[in-house]
Amino acid sequence: MVTSLNPRGRRTQVVYLDNHATTPCDPSVVQAMLPYFEQVYANPSSTAHEAGREASEAVTVAREQVANLLGAQSGEVIFTSGATESNNMAILGLAHGATTGRSRIVTTAIEHKAILGPCEELARQGMNVVILPVDRAGRVDLNAAEEAIDEDTLLVSIQAASNEIGTIQPVAEIARLAHNRGALVHCDAAQAVGKVPVDVEEWDVDLMSVSAHKLYGPKGVGALYVRGGPYSMPLKPLTVGGGQESQLRAGTLNVPGIVGFGRACELCRHQMPYEAERIAGLRDQFEKSILSRVEYAWRNGTPDASLPGNSSLTFPRIDAEALIVNTPDVAISAGSACTSGAPEPSHVLLAIGLSREEAECTIRVGIGRFNIEEGMVKAANDILQAVDRLSAIVI
Repeated sequence: MVTSLNPRGRRTQVVYLDNHATTPCDPSVVQAMLPYFEQVYANPSSTAHEAGREASEAVTVAREQVANLLGAQSGEVIFTSGATESNNMAILGLAHGATTGRSRIVTTAIEHKAILGPCEELARQGMNVVILPVDRAGRVDLNAAEEAIDEDTLLVSIQAASNEIGTIQPVAEIARLAHNRGALVHCDAAQAVGKVPVDVEEWDVDLMSVSAHKLYGPKGVGALYVRGGPYSMPLKPLTVGGGQESQLRAGTLNVPGIVGFGRACELCRHQMPYEAERIAGLRDQFEKSILSRVEYAWRNGTPDASLPGNSSLTFPRIDAEALIVNTPDVAISAGSACTSGAPEPSHVLLAIGLSREEAECTIRVGIGRFNIEEGMVKAANDILQAVDRLSAIVI
C-alpha cells in the first residue's frame, strides 16, 4: 500500500511520525552539504589561503541564513553542536560568567531535559532555581511568573514550544516581566524554529537555542543567538582551546553541517507559511479520525496555540509502549526521544495534570514536511486497529 513520501520522493510503507525527535534531511540540504565534504574541505580558520577562505565564506553565508530565519543579525549567531549545547552555554555560561550577584534562575516544569539538567546543576552549586507551574494545556502561569521573577533573578529560561504536547508559550509576555526586573531571557526554540514564525526582536529575548535536525537539517549542528553579539553579555565558555566563534566555542567548525543548517533555514523561511497550514490540516484530520472512533481518548495541549504538526493523544488503560509495538508500520513515540527508556513517565505530562497511569497511556505524533494524506489515513487506521485489539485484552 502506498502510504507516504520519503525525502527523495519515493513511496515507503512505514509512516514516519516522529518529527519532534528528528526530521529527515531535506534533499536540497544534502545537496548543499556534499561539496564541503570532498571539494571545499579546508579548515575555515585557515584564512591565509584561498581554500580556507572559501570554507570561511560558506560559514558566513550560512550564519546569515540562520540569522534571517530568526530575525537576528548574523553577528549574533554562534554555531554549536545543537540545542543541548546551546542551552548549556546559555544557562551555565551566564551563571558562571555573570558578576551581578544575582542568584535566581526561573524556568518551567515542562522544559526539555537539556534545560532542567543545567538548572539542577546550578541548584547543586547553590543557586536558587524556581520552577514555574503550567496549566492543563501546558501554558505558563503568568501570575506565578510575575511573582517568581524578582530583582535577584539572573535568567528566565522559557521554551518556545513543547516537544511533547506542542504548546506554544507566551514568550514575549514572559520577556516583558523579566526585563522589568532586570533579568535576561533565554528561549529554547528548538521545536518552534522553522515550524512557526520566530522573531527574536518581537519576542525580545536575549538568548535563543536552535537545532538543525529539528528543521530538516543535519544532526550535530545548532546555534545560540546572543543579542548584541558574543561580547554583549558575560558568557563563560564551556570549552576552551582555540578562539573559534568569538572565543565562546572552541573547536574546528563543522562546515558541511553548518552549510546544511543554513540551507535548511533558508528553505523553512520560504516554505513555512503554506507548509504549516498543510501540516496542521493533516493533524486535524488525523485527530478527528482517531477521536471520533475512540470517544474515551483525548488530546493533550491546545490546538489554538500549538505546533501545527503536534498531536499528543491519551488512550486510558492502553499502554503506550504496547500500542507502539502493535503499530510496526507507524513510527510514533511515547514521549521525548531524549528520555526514551526512562523508568519514570513524562515529566511534561505529569506537570499538566495527568496521572502516572494516564501519562503511560499517551503517544506523541509529530507530522512533518514529507507526510502526505494517504500515509496519515493509514497511520490512523493502524492506531485504531491496535487500540481495538489492546482494548479487548484489557477488558
